[in-house]
Amino acid sequence: MFRLIFFFLFTSLYSQQSFLDEKVTSLIKGENATVGISVLGFENGFSYSKNGSKKLPMQSVFKFHIAAAVLNEVDRGKLSLDQKVPLNKSNLLENTWSPLRDKYPNGGVEVPLREVLEYTVAKSDNNGCDILLKLLGGTKPVQNFMDSKGVKDFQIRYNEEEMHKDWNAQYQNYTTTVSATDALKKLYDGKLLSKKSTDYLMKVMLSTSTGTNKLVGQLPKDTPVARKTGSSGKNNAGLTGAENEIGIVTLPNGKHYAIAVFVSNSTETDVVNCKMISDISKSVWDYFNK
Repeated sequence: MFRLIFFFLFTSLYSQQSFLDEKVTSLIKGENATVGISVLGFENGFSYSKNGSKKLPMQSVFKFHIAAAVLNEVDRGKLSLDQKVPLNKSNLLENTWSPLRDKYPNGGVEVPLREVLEYTVAKSDNNGCDILLKLLGGTKPVQNFMDSKGVKDFQIRYNEEEMHKDWNAQYQNYTTTVSATDALKKLYDGKLLSKKSTDYLMKVMLSTSTGTNKLVGQLPKDTPVARKTGSSGKNNAGLTGAENEIGIVTLPNGKHYAIAVFVSNSTETDVVNCKMISDISKSVWDYFNK
C-alpha cells in the first residue's frame, strides 16, 4: 500500500512539474536570452527549475545577500541599525542610481544605518550598497557569511562602483537561481539570521518599489512579495547582462513559495525581458492557485 501511495504521489508531482515546464518553455521559446528559473514551495516541498544550475550575473539581487551579511553583524553586536552613517560627496556618487543621494544631494549629514539598508534593498540604491560593503570591510565578508550558511554557487567580488566601471565585472558576481531560492528559504526558516533580523529584512523586502513590471506585474494587487530586483541595463552593443528578480510570495491560503528568474545575455528589449519574468511569475502563481 505504501509503495502504491508513493507511486501516485511521485507520478502526480512529475505531472505537475511537466505541466509547468511546458508552460515556461513556451514563454521563453525563441527569445534570444539565457533564462534561469527556480521555484521552491515552502510547505509542500515542490521544486522546479530550468537552467537552474547556470551561474548567472546577479546585479542588484546581491543587495539581498549584502543586507543579510550586515544584519548578521547586527545580530553579533558588531553593528547597530541605529548607528550613524556619514553621507558626503565621496560616498554619494553621481551617475548612478541613488535615491539616497537624491534625498541628500549635498551630503554633510549623518543617517541611521537602517535608512541606508532600507534604501539599498527596497529602492536598490547603488551608493547605499557600497556604503554597506565598506562598513563590512568589502565583499569578502559577504562571501564568507554565505559560505558559512551553506549557500552554494554564490560569488561576490565587486561592488557597484566597480561594476559601473567594467561591464564584465558583473559576471564575477554570480549565483544560480536554485541557490537564490535556497537562500530565500534559509532566510524564511530563520537559518540565516535571528528572528528579529529575519522579520526586519522580510519587512524591508516587502516594501520594495523597484521592478513593478517583473515578478509582481501580473499578480493580484497587494499580493505580499518579499523581493529583490536586479538590472544591468544595456551595453553599447545592445546586450542586457542581467534582468533579474527573486522573491518570497505569500499565497491567499497563507502558504509560500520562493521564485527566482534571471534573464541573462539578452539581445531582446527591456520590455521583452521584463515581460518574460512577469509571464513566468504569473504561470507559477496560477500553478500554485489552481
